[in-house]
Amino acid sequence: MMQQFEAAKARCPGALVLFRMGDFYELFGDDAREAADLLDLTLTSRDKGPDALPMAGFPHHQLDVQLVKLVAAGRRVAICEQIDDPKTTKGILRREVTRIVTPGIASDESLLDPTKRNWLVAIAPRAVATRAADAAATAGEDYGAQVVDDILCGLAWIDVAAGRFEAAVVPRDDVGDLLLRLEPAECLCAEKDRDAVTAIVREVGGGILLEGCAVTARPDWWFEETSAQTAVNRALGQKRLEGLGFELPADLPGIAAAGGIVAYLEENEPAAVARIATLSAWRPGHRMEIDEASRRSLELVRSATGGTSRREGTLAGVVDRTKSPMGSRLLVEWLSAPLVDKVQIDRRLDAVATLVGNQSLASRLSEKLTGIGDLERLISRVISGRAGPRDLERIGRATAILPDLIAVLTGSGGLLAELRDAIDPCEELSRRINATLREGCPVFARDGGFVRPGFDPRLDELVEMASGGKAWIARYQAEQIERTGIPTLKVGFNRVFGFFLEVSRAQAAKVPADYIRKQTVKNAERYTTPELDDRQRQVLGAEEESLRREVELLELLRLFAAEHRAALDRVAAILATLDVLRSLADVARSRGWVRPEVTEGGDLFVEAGRHPVLEDLLPAGTLVANDLMVSALPAAAVNPAPAILLVTGPNMGGKSTFIRQAALMAVLAQAGSFVPASRARVGIVDRLFARIGAGDDLARGASTFLVEMSQTARILNRATPRSLVILDEVGRGTSTFDGLAIAQAVVEHLQGSIGCRTLFATHYLQLAALDRLAGVSNVQVLVKQHRDQLVFLHQVVPGAADKSWGVHVARLAGVPEQVIERARDLLLGFEAHGASGVPPAKPRRKAEPADQLSLFGE
Repeated sequence: MMQQFEAAKARCPGALVLFRMGDFYELFGDDAREAADLLDLTLTSRDKGPDALPMAGFPHHQLDVQLVKLVAAGRRVAICEQIDDPKTTKGILRREVTRIVTPGIASDESLLDPTKRNWLVAIAPRAVATRAADAAATAGEDYGAQVVDDILCGLAWIDVAAGRFEAAVVPRDDVGDLLLRLEPAECLCAEKDRDAVTAIVREVGGGILLEGCAVTARPDWWFEETSAQTAVNRALGQKRLEGLGFELPADLPGIAAAGGIVAYLEENEPAAVARIATLSAWRPGHRMEIDEASRRSLELVRSATGGTSRREGTLAGVVDRTKSPMGSRLLVEWLSAPLVDKVQIDRRLDAVATLVGNQSLASRLSEKLTGIGDLERLISRVISGRAGPRDLERIGRATAILPDLIAVLTGSGGLLAELRDAIDPCEELSRRINATLREGCPVFARDGGFVRPGFDPRLDELVEMASGGKAWIARYQAEQIERTGIPTLKVGFNRVFGFFLEVSRAQAAKVPADYIRKQTVKNAERYTTPELDDRQRQVLGAEEESLRREVELLELLRLFAAEHRAALDRVAAILATLDVLRSLADVARSRGWVRPEVTEGGDLFVEAGRHPVLEDLLPAGTLVANDLMVSALPAAAVNPAPAILLVTGPNMGGKSTFIRQAALMAVLAQAGSFVPASRARVGIVDRLFARIGAGDDLARGASTFLVEMSQTARILNRATPRSLVILDEVGRGTSTFDGLAIAQAVVEHLQGSIGCRTLFATHYLQLAALDRLAGVSNVQVLVKQHRDQLVFLHQVVPGAADKSWGVHVARLAGVPEQVIERARDLLLGFEAHGASGVPPAKPRRKAEPADQLSLFGE
């Protein structure tokens, strides 16, 4: 057996081998030590002494529970099963690895989060030579002599449970954002790149979001361009990569990464390769680009305080009213990467508008989509051969509604009509599943009893015999009563003693001589006969045979369903899309949201806009609506709106809410959703940047201010005239004059060099003077002072604030009153003498504040 274990280890290097021994899965050696820590198992051994081999194990029925823990810990697991039947095999049973489970290729329902895609990512770093022509010309040197090494990374990612497969080539600096958007469960790389890829994964987000991501290194030749292209062509049925949108040789690093994934699947999950229909070329600019810092600041799909799984307080949590897990996952994709093509955006908006305007249609669609389950992942289990009776029953339930769904969408136009016409009703598959399986199937085939009576005559015969044959028992009991003259004689059965004839002791004298005593119980004796023993053997054999027959019928049904894989994949995608559109319509109707006008221009006009998350959290009618007008249109336009709004006002006044609200309007509109406003016009945003809040990165030695400046630098280096930039309190992490200088320089650069739509919230009241620049305007969040108390109006109006009211906000926060009084005295002194003057040693309650000095001299 240890030879079998060592062979399994050799086949699956780096995996924990679960070795089946009777009713237990055992682990040995280092595997046992690691599993004991992860699963809280007791280490033991068969031998004693210093050289004893450690062992650890758990009962076989705990496999699903323990797999969840191992995969969550990022471990690769090989399951080594007994191949031979212990009842018919003498000697050592054969054992082979029948399944390999890794975080990136897990497909079982218990191993996956229903609200998230489970991505397996491959990374192939490549050093490339780029000619620095401009630098060479400036230095007066030969162009060809100037060669600078750069790093490009080929990336490929696949959701094994859905068959979605994409590849890209991105600069090294952009890999982090892509990984944080995908949140892969496992990263694959070549052995030679293990350290580099591990560093990439660990440094992303300070290792917070990807700390559970496993890094798996495989042979270098998997990622060589020639062998990788061969593997990809093999998986795609020899489709030409150029026809799929790839540009060779530029995209070869991405193909290398994709080839590594194909080889990994062929090694560990060959059935998943059959699920791959195509390989898509991912290109920047095909969707709104939102980096991870912006996504985190805006709390699109993850709360800043709730970890990776909570959606409370997020945009996704507000608009997600989907009926299926696959719809919920698709909605997250729409919000994380909104469209930038006006035609596609309008098609979604048209569909949502139809469902908002036709509540009857939306209600009938909701009724049909309720209970469809996760068809996308069910298909994966069918293809991998691990679909149980309940999985197939769910597929039958989902396909059964398709004809009705087509009827519901009759008369619809646009995107809804396209989706309706693309639905394959799968009627033959639905009929076959419904005819084969009874309602309420068990999860596992080993439990039996899932085939509908009447479907298979042979099975019905076996089931009747396995149940003891009620008709035979009744007849045999009647015969024995007539033969013995014992009216109370009865035929019974239990799992310990099998069939028996039970006679009360009062009638014991009438028992025939050929009855064989089997058991004595209170007030009765139990007997058997050769005929009854023969029947028992038939019954017990029929139980095993009936279960074997049910498993055969289930396998035939699974293979039949697998033949419909392509149609089911299309149906799953259509159902998810309909689910998302219906969810968006439901939110729009119930909350009074309106359809935005999406344009190719540079405007962002919102009338009576509301923050969608706060509107959901606060009592109805308490959220103050505000208007917004910014535009990156040329200065020659008639009455142009400003491109940059400087937003001033006190803390807690609503500045951050106002600027976040603007960003969320763009995300919702370009995702295809209605928006919380009375009217809105959104010019398409190509890149969205949001720098809000403060935080350090101690793991990499970055202070709060350095993190802030790094994020600001990224914005200034990557923003385009079509971008939307949201900045909050830039420059507050350093000295007053340093910060003020940086803040002004940032505004001037955005105004003069980029010209994009910008909302800049600040406490530097001196920046209000920048409204002298073309395209820059001031707005303020109103606040009223009443008897030394602040009243926050949360209303945004034109103009600049003249105070920050920081001392008053400190009082609201509970700062001791003596500190508040001293701060007020100091503030009066600073305002009278200037920030560099000497503050008063005694209170100066009656001093009048000096006029605010202008940043710009006359």
